[in-house]
Amino acid sequence: MTGWSRRRILGAALVAATAPLASAVPLLVSQARAAGAWPFRRGVNTWPWFALTREFPAPRTDYDCPPFQPQRPVPTPADLARLRASGLDFIRLPVDPGPFLAADAGQRAKLMAMLSAAVEAALAADLAVIVNVQANGATHYWNPDRMYSSTAAPEFTRYQVFVGEVAGMLADMAPGRIALEPVNEPPQDCASGLWPEVQAALLSAARGSARKLPLLVTGGCGSMVRGLTALDPAPLADFEPILFTFHFYEPYLFSHQGAPWMREPVYRALNNVPWPASAGTLERTLASVRARMAQDSERSDEAKKAAYEETEKVLKVYFDAQPDRRFIDGYLKQVGDWAEAHDVARERIIMGEFGALRTDARYTAAPNPDRARYIADVRQSAEAFGFAWAFWDLFDGMGMMDDTTRALDPAMVEALGLTMPRA
Repeated sequence: MTGWSRRRILGAALVAATAPLASAVPLLVSQARAAGAWPFRRGVNTWPWFALTREFPAPRTDYDCPPFQPQRPVPTPADLARLRASGLDFIRLPVDPGPFLAADAGQRAKLMAMLSAAVEAALAADLAVIVNVQANGATHYWNPDRMYSSTAAPEFTRYQVFVGEVAGMLADMAPGRIALEPVNEPPQDCASGLWPEVQAALLSAARGSARKLPLLVTGGCGSMVRGLTALDPAPLADFEPILFTFHFYEPYLFSHQGAPWMREPVYRALNNVPWPASAGTLERTLASVRARMAQDSERSDEAKKAAYEETEKVLKVYFDAQPDRRFIDGYLKQVGDWAEAHDVARERIIMGEFGALRTDARYTAAPNPDRARYIADVRQSAEAFGFAWAFWDLFDGMGMMDDTTRALDPAMVEALGLTMPRA
């Protein structure tokens, strides 16, 4: 038992005067949070607001000015207002730390002001905000390996200082309506002792600047379910108030079919994988894969043959298993069991990312009706277990809003249990 349940949080408040960190959290705030009054229940990620950068190639380690691609979709105040009107109550705001760490003092101050303004815009729309420091793994220098693979990573100290700076900026903006998530999908193995050490150092930096700001903690293994369930929450009690987070994209054969960024060769031509599996057949999906591969002029015939043979194997496993809502429930039950074992109140757990690639002009992926069924199943399962959630994403190939027209996707709105706002 580690003191995360509602009854134990209330009990801890009675001895707040003798606990230095606990005394920084007002009793009424502690009681409200213990009762499940956290403002983060139904959210959406707002990538690429502070992503899609313009870094210079090696050996340079800096960025063009401004560092973010000007054509990237950024939510307007009207967009944020419509998100709130749909029934969402928070955004998760991914922030690439690279441009901030590479900037000189003057440019860094401007970037911090931009970030502050973005948070204020969301708050003005009555949306709570989780700021997530999300390093870009595709960047040649300011990437996760260089910044937080361990506390001895070349740029860990600077990353740690940045986390503290962001925490300090957020500390008094809107108490109780803003939280900080210091890392996105830590790469360390679940069994490694490196991630707990890195996480504790980053949480310490945040707490040094913001004693009351809620902080999100996670497990290793890219914040997957097995990462969270391997996490021992007991040592994290010193960093209260905290929330717990994990990401969910299982089964990847469905959620990431057609994703060109996936390293495994099966995903590139994978398409027409149904959800649930009983909605289609292995033969139909393989026929769609063959048709997609026939259009691929970039890979050699030998590479496509090897990819197809592997695809055939993994799809047979998929259809033999017949995944459906019960498959998702089985995964999320592991989180529920972990919460019960460690006395963690479930309203303190956020499924910080879930989603699936859509079929559109850019991607050939999941059939859109199947995608909607999958999103609905994951969302409903999370809610049934008492977890908050943040859909990935607002824009791009997994989005719920068109990058150009800003029209909300009615199928995604319905799958998320939301309401189409009035125009």
